[in-house]
Amino acid sequence: QVQLVESGGGFVQAGGSLRLSCAASGSIFSINAMGWYRQLPGKQRELVAVVTNRRTTNYADSVKGRFTISEDNAKYTVYLQMNSLKPEDTGVYYCNADRVYGWGDYASKDYWGQGIQVTVSS
Repeated sequence: QVQLVESGGGFVQAGGSLRLSCAASGSIFSINAMGWYRQLPGKQRELVAVVTNRRTTNYADSVKGRFTISEDNAKYTVYLQMNSLKPEDTGVYYCNADRVYGWGDYASKDYWGQGIQVTVSS
């Protein structure tokens, strides 16, 4: 079993910065990609940013130039540096680990963190 533990959310004024962290732990052989999704009030969960094990990245258009995703493969940890935050970034942010193989597994699984609140005031 794999667990994702998120940290770093909170309250910030518009224009401020926050850094989210997500650490995966458990019996892990490999992870294809780790990323961040968010659910804004009244909307469906959406991709924010993702980084693959080949260190390629992808961002939602709404956060390009403001957010940066990075990872520490050795620690199975992913970070999301969020700068120039806007009130419309307010929501619950979820960490995702995509196609995780545990030792001895023949099939991969996806895992989600419990979610962390980010609130940006105007």
